[in-house]
Amino acid sequence: MTTSHLPLHDLSVTALAAQLRQRHVSATEVAQHFLARSHAHQHLGAYVALNEEATLAQARAADARLAAGSAGPLEGVPLAHKDIFVTRDFPTTAGSKMLVGYQSPFDATVVSRLAQAGAVTLGKLNCDEFAMGSANENSAVAPVGFNAPAPVRNPWDTTRVPGGSSGGSAVAVAARLAPAVTGTDTGGSIRQPASFCGITGIKPTYGRASRYGMIAYASSLDQAGPMARSAEDCALLLSAMCGPDPDRDSTSLDVPAEDFSARLNDNLQGLRIGVPKEFFGEGLAADVRAAVDAALKEYEKLGAKLVPISLPRTELSIPVYYIIAPAEASSNLSRFDGVKFGHRAPNFTDLEDMYKKTRAEGFGDEVKRRIMTGAYVLSHGYYDAYYLQAQKIRRMIADDFQQAFQQCDLIAGPVAPTVAWKLGEHSSDPLADYLADIFTLPASLAGLPGMSVPVGFGDSQMPVGLQLIGNYFQEARLLNAAHRLQQATDFHLRQPEGF
Repeated sequence: MTTSHLPLHDLSVTALAAQLRQRHVSATEVAQHFLARSHAHQHLGAYVALNEEATLAQARAADARLAAGSAGPLEGVPLAHKDIFVTRDFPTTAGSKMLVGYQSPFDATVVSRLAQAGAVTLGKLNCDEFAMGSANENSAVAPVGFNAPAPVRNPWDTTRVPGGSSGGSAVAVAARLAPAVTGTDTGGSIRQPASFCGITGIKPTYGRASRYGMIAYASSLDQAGPMARSAEDCALLLSAMCGPDPDRDSTSLDVPAEDFSARLNDNLQGLRIGVPKEFFGEGLAADVRAAVDAALKEYEKLGAKLVPISLPRTELSIPVYYIIAPAEASSNLSRFDGVKFGHRAPNFTDLEDMYKKTRAEGFGDEVKRRIMTGAYVLSHGYYDAYYLQAQKIRRMIADDFQQAFQQCDLIAGPVAPTVAWKLGEHSSDPLADYLADIFTLPASLAGLPGMSVPVGFGDSQMPVGLQLIGNYFQEARLLNAAHRLQQATDFHLRQPEGF
């Protein structure tokens, strides 16, 4: 038993790592505890794959290293991975029928780096198919305990979405089914579900974390990051995840790994926080605005200074993103043709018929929608009018940020215009999902680090997140600002009833 008065699932990653190092609890006990919780709360649909034998074998190996005194910083701490990262010991589907039954022969770099730090893998987490979605309603894979695909449910209100595409990841942390998890963020898929589920999540600078073994959606946007309850825990995970991987990922930056925990307690006196007027316009719900405004006032109490700024091309980020991302997706997903791996249609007449039937059967509606959009904007006669123009505006959006950062150190605003909506509410209107990404897309298009920090509750007592955006390689500053806010508030410690 742990000497802490808290149950194991209520311990932070930092506290759990300390308990394991002090041998107050074994990695095997911790793994068994979280596996039991994943079964007890499988109605949430968070996990899509478990392999208890592999998990417990990793836990026993961690116990041996702890006993030998050769423990890593995360030794014995159980984590779960978004089902977009390939893993040797667990199947990988990317939430798609196209990959049902696929078992990778290797681990993604992010997975192997966390394992090298001592982490134990609990399982794979539900996500929108090929990470395409803002609600985690697009998964085509049956979660653990289900016989058919089912949406992930928000533990704060199981009639609502958890956000997407890393919805399973956010739910696993919020419902205490894992102390921390990995997610991926293409246009907000770490930050938005973190906000909707009342947890902390960070997307680092594009290229900081290797994309090797991360199934590609949009290669110039996809980035891995950690999701946990606190900024302190995210800093610990991010330190293990980041670092150059030039031999296997051409988009990996040659920037050495950093200890993101080192500056967590820096003073915020004089920190300039930019508040973009475009993030506080008509579309922002009053309940979200109230929580965000309260958090900004808290920063002023901590010594920070609020600076009004402008990001004039914020609205253009939606059309720009939904041209560039589908264009890259249509190219990336062309490899799923039924020839080498993945689903293959059982009945066909010739090669072309096999391609058509395989892709028609294997891909879901949202994926098909984005492939078709991407193929259209890249086609002859439309490339210059759409794709090329979008890339030019993307550059301008990045320039807007650089001008803003001449006046401020960080940028703060809402993560999403509203709290989590009801399951099925946007099912007949995919554009409603797209519009919900308006505040997260600009930082993604610019390749900047961004994070979501829980700052309160809105209507129906649903969580609200504050978005913090930093300049390139300013993850430590972001995490410091988030940590200091979390020392002054307790929203990150709140948990849904019954969990």
